[in-house]
Amino acid sequence: MEKQIAFNFTLPDQTGRVRRLSGYAGRWVLLYFYPKDMTPGCTTEAECFRDQMNYFTALDVQVLGVSMDTIKSHKKFTEKHQLNFPLLSDVSKKVAQKYGVLIEKQRFGKRYQGIQRDSFLINPEGHIVKHYSKVDPKTHSAEVLKDLESLKRRGNK
Repeated sequence: MEKQIAFNFTLPDQTGRVRRLSGYAGRWVLLYFYPKDMTPGCTTEAECFRDQMNYFTALDVQVLGVSMDTIKSHKKFTEKHQLNFPLLSDVSKKVAQKYGVLIEKQRFGKRYQGIQRDSFLINPEGHIVKHYSKVDPKTHSAEVLKDLESLKRRGNK
């Protein structure tokens, strides 16, 4: 199976700093998409990544969270939960669309476009080596760490 090249993007983080996927060339990246700041599942997922960040750092992995929330919302979310990684603001929905995580949702009888909770593990060469679909926010960070350790042990890129 041929590895898919990750779509490059340019998005601002919670401080307004512009981040590009290409800026992480040569490093592993976990690009995780989540529906909304300050919601229970998204908070749980973000806190799990925060609490296990020392393991991701030891494996030389950059964690990047992406949602359609604003920079201001990301800043508030980051500060309230003491998050230690960038949250990227995709208000235009273009990056979510390119990665195929923008889906139609329904709440209280109203339909809208939202983000499905998916993640992409990207190797140092910029290839997607694993797509995690509809992840469990409580166990996802541990699942990714287990996969990373296995991939690195086997020397996969």
